[in-house]
Amino acid sequence: MEENITSVITQLVFQLAVIIFAVRIFGRLAVKVGIPSVLGELVAGIIIGPYALGSISLPGFASGLFPLYSETLAVTPELYAFGQVASIILLFSSGIETDLSLFIKYSVSGGVIGLGGVVFSFLLGDLAAVMMLSRPFMDSTCLFFGIMSTATSVGITARILSDRKKMDSPEGVTTLAAAVFDDVLGIVLLAVVMGIVQAKTGTGSLSGSAIGIIALKAFSIWLVFTVILILASKWLSKFVRLFGGAIDFSIASFGLALVLSGIFERQGLAMIIGAYTTGLALSKTEIAPIIQEKIHVLYKFFVPVFFAVMGMSVNVRALADSSVLVFGAVYTLLCVVSKVFGCGFPSFFLGFNTKGALRIGCGMIPRGEVALITAGIGLTAGIVNQSEFAVVILMTLVTTLFAPPLLNMSLKMKGRGTKKETKESQSQIFVWDFKDSQIAHMVLGMFISDLRSEGFFVQMMNISDGITQARKDDIALSAQIEESTVTIETDAKDMGFVKGEIYEVILKLNKSLETLKSLNNTSTLQYGFASPENRTEPALFKLLKAPVIQTELKANTKEEVLVEMADLLEKSGKVTDKEELLKAIRNREATMSTGMQDGIALPHAKTDGVSEICLAVGIKREGLDFASLDKQPSKVFVMIAAPASKESPMMQVMAAISGVMLKKDTLQHIVDSKSADQVISLIKEAANKK
Repeated sequence: MEENITSVITQLVFQLAVIIFAVRIFGRLAVKVGIPSVLGELVAGIIIGPYALGSISLPGFASGLFPLYSETLAVTPELYAFGQVASIILLFSSGIETDLSLFIKYSVSGGVIGLGGVVFSFLLGDLAAVMMLSRPFMDSTCLFFGIMSTATSVGITARILSDRKKMDSPEGVTTLAAAVFDDVLGIVLLAVVMGIVQAKTGTGSLSGSAIGIIALKAFSIWLVFTVILILASKWLSKFVRLFGGAIDFSIASFGLALVLSGIFERQGLAMIIGAYTTGLALSKTEIAPIIQEKIHVLYKFFVPVFFAVMGMSVNVRALADSSVLVFGAVYTLLCVVSKVFGCGFPSFFLGFNTKGALRIGCGMIPRGEVALITAGIGLTAGIVNQSEFAVVILMTLVTTLFAPPLLNMSLKMKGRGTKKETKESQSQIFVWDFKDSQIAHMVLGMFISDLRSEGFFVQMMNISDGITQARKDDIALSAQIEESTVTIETDAKDMGFVKGEIYEVILKLNKSLETLKSLNNTSTLQYGFASPENRTEPALFKLLKAPVIQTELKANTKEEVLVEMADLLEKSGKVTDKEELLKAIRNREATMSTGMQDGIALPHAKTDGVSEICLAVGIKREGLDFASLDKQPSKVFVMIAAPASKESPMMQVMAAISGVMLKKDTLQHIVDSKSADQVISLIKEAANKK
């Protein structure tokens, strides 16, 4: 038995290792070609799964690394369990990111549009199965096809609205609000259908009144738990905080999600409903953003595993079947029509014209995570078979791929989307380039923290583009960070508030830096850095070459030294932009002189003006003023540069070179050197001294 368990666990370890690399490779490839990473992760699962490469015999794995486990469960129970935990994490995160205030505020417009989308999607999805499978409307499989067509992947829509500067438009706000209702109503409907399916499993058939009672029971269970948890949210927040700091109470919060998931499953409903409900209850607590941040690592690990497992469940041979392709085409077409019409038609009664209704409908088209989770539930429960599961995968892929261009086209149509001229002005965009990505992230982080303290609901979209949404009453804004640039979009009348908030953040950050500077005993730190006990870095000797060593510098001023040393460094062949290099070196010197003690100066910088770490040594025997700490002339200059966007041991090399030169008599010998080879020899000799 022990040997069997060991074998099972060993295989699981190898499986997870392959999945981790596969989903990241295909996810990145998907992003590069302009499609969501989730599709790449799904395709990765299809390729390495049991219906493709996974069943190929390998050394130590006679049946393949991912052998087909059974007709209803393609992967091993152990791997499937990982996928189920991932689905709980995904829905718990979705619940945390749901704006309950927005749900209540837009209870009319968002509710009507969201309800229209869910009702039409469910009806047409169910009817597609009725037509293609020749089964009754209340058949379990048909009901599941209805449920699987209701979900909306709002992250994709948010990305497009942000790109087109329409996040704050009437269509944008309404679409995002409707998507909140869409998620909640879809979860409720899933609870109802799961209740009906469980009852039908026991009795075989149900009367209309029995179905009504079961639906009411399932809805009541969800509603009661949701209301209780929301009312007790502050108590729950206090309870989980008893477990310790941010990481501990975040994990405890996820523990609550697991508990409620188990309860819902025992009640005949899906686990993901319990997970979503827990997240929804905690979404308005003060710890919600912290949970969101701390759970992110779990999300990044587990959720791609879930998509891969879903991909592994796809029988690629079924995808090539003409009947599956026809069913998939019909189902996908009806899923698109149901959202465009179901969400667009009610928009006409809410002040939108044809353009606005089309934009809202197109924004609700893309399906995503919930559709796949529901399909997985149906597959493992035997409600849908491999071919029917493949139909859902096709629908998810197609709607996710084609929704962006459709929404883009509708947004490009000239003219407003409302019947009447709206009072809101055009969205305004403000861009700050902080010239440093770390500073940019610090500013945005403090800005988001301040918004939360002002009562804003802040949502970090589950997409890789770094988009953040914040809403409070009638104020809505989106922020995006790309390298050192922060871009904020909001209504023109709110831009003054945004600029003022950013200004306050910069003042606070500047005050913090000033405080840090006042605490900095510069001389002590730099003298400590220039210690003869510093470890010798092996990379140092690889950088010491005769062409980059000059024993007789011609410079007479600090600026001339920097220019001459940059020319010398260029001989390393690693300088790609000398002006960029000099700019970075000068900026570092402007912050504080790199003149050390005993005649050593170490001008340095991280810059993309070099391709790799490089070093140059220059000697000025009579010395010159370099604003050194000990006020003495500098005689030996070592310029070190490393690429800003790559890892390199720059600080270790700096410590090593200063430590070597400060060893007894070494510096004077270097100053007296007549050749580059002699300098190299002296440095190596000093490095070997104990």
